[in-house]
Amino acid sequence: MQSNQRIMRLTNLFFFFSLIGFQLIAQDQLANRIKIDGVSAVIGDYVILDSDIDKTIVEMQSQGIDTRGVSRCQLLGKLMEDKLYAHHAVQDSLEVNIEEVYSAVDQIIDNFTQQLGSIEKVLEFYNKEDEASFRQDIFEINKVQKLASMMQSQIIENVEVTPEEVRVFFESIPALDLPIFGTELEISQIVIEPDVSEDEQERIINQLKSFREDILERGSSFASKAILYSQDPGSRATGGKYTLNRKRPQMVKEFRDEAFSLEEGEISQPFKTDFGWHILTVDKIRGQEVDVRHILLTPRIEPDQLSEAKNKLDTIRKRILDEEISFKDAALAYSSEKETKFNGGVLINPQTGDTRFELTNLDPVLYSQIRNLEDNEITAPLMEEDRSGLKKYKILKVSNRFDEHKADYSTDYVKIKALALKEKQLKVIQEWMQDKIENTYIYLNKANRNCDFTNNWLKL
Repeated sequence: MQSNQRIMRLTNLFFFFSLIGFQLIAQDQLANRIKIDGVSAVIGDYVILDSDIDKTIVEMQSQGIDTRGVSRCQLLGKLMEDKLYAHHAVQDSLEVNIEEVYSAVDQIIDNFTQQLGSIEKVLEFYNKEDEASFRQDIFEINKVQKLASMMQSQIIENVEVTPEEVRVFFESIPALDLPIFGTELEISQIVIEPDVSEDEQERIINQLKSFREDILERGSSFASKAILYSQDPGSRATGGKYTLNRKRPQMVKEFRDEAFSLEEGEISQPFKTDFGWHILTVDKIRGQEVDVRHILLTPRIEPDQLSEAKNKLDTIRKRILDEEISFKDAALAYSSEKETKFNGGVLINPQTGDTRFELTNLDPVLYSQIRNLEDNEITAPLMEEDRSGLKKYKILKVSNRFDEHKADYSTDYVKIKALALKEKQLKVIQEWMQDKIENTYIYLNKANRNCDFTNNWLKL
């Protein structure tokens, strides 16, 4: 078990370890002979070299990772799984967003340079002759990783569990093995956003319209406009770019609706979301995925408008404390946050889709705001500024508390359902793996054929 857990922790390191492989052909300076790096395995179109494993082990040890419980066979098995995913992603015509890969390469190079001090030291450390070839190596590795990830997502994207399957899964767990869930909180909030003047809204809309006109009529670059003017820190550096998937909701509804209503090359009229005003264009439509760019402008909030929002929230809080109105009814009547106002202000945990937040995994900022609250106590108005610069006020309360406990079917249904779904996804992946191994060209050199792999790579 410990060995398997260590393998999982090391998965994310493979990307970096792959960079350190020996050159396939090296000049023997003494005998002037050519040495060929041995081939450990071939999976479809992908070759795994002996040095991929050797250098992985060396790098793990150099980083202080205990490799005593990790065998070469285990490392090779993981590398083979990744290559099988990538091979069939290509066979299924899954396309990697090349611009995203290049962007990832730039970020990785920057991280390496910051860690080692200069690009020259990076090249020396990874035994690479020049930056161009080093970048190409990183590109190929990152591309394979993305293909593997896309293939895994496609395999399980339609896997679901029924309530009956959840029940059967729960009842199959021995009482002694039931998971223990830590202390969890349900947190509610009421948010008041400052009013924006009509003049300010008109100013922003007109500015976005002028950007749109420059792009359509004068040939200006949408990406350049986004880099110069967009107030979205998450996409500004990449020219306002995001990739959306029709089956996996990201962004707010208004943004998604606009993105999926446009044809390639179209530019939207200005539209509003909770983050401000946008214009959006579609770069490319690839099946369920859509590459878009947007420019976000947030309205300027004057100090008196911010003060007015705080005073309004102070009044609401006092009415709740005086029991004139319940927190739930106040959220519905007054909260500016559409995502929570219709369920009494209760926050949804973005990681689980549940209303509970495990105390030990709570966002540090949110934890600092509620850590001293007694049950049903309400904070004073707190000012919050999102990443785009919009300011608003909120009040918070802990509306429910669940102490550490052994899993209970009715109380913890959402978590148990997630565990049941994960088990079913793993079974589907394993079935896919067995089928593809059977129908894919696979070669293992003699030295590796005695490995006790999880998968039947030898097709026995």
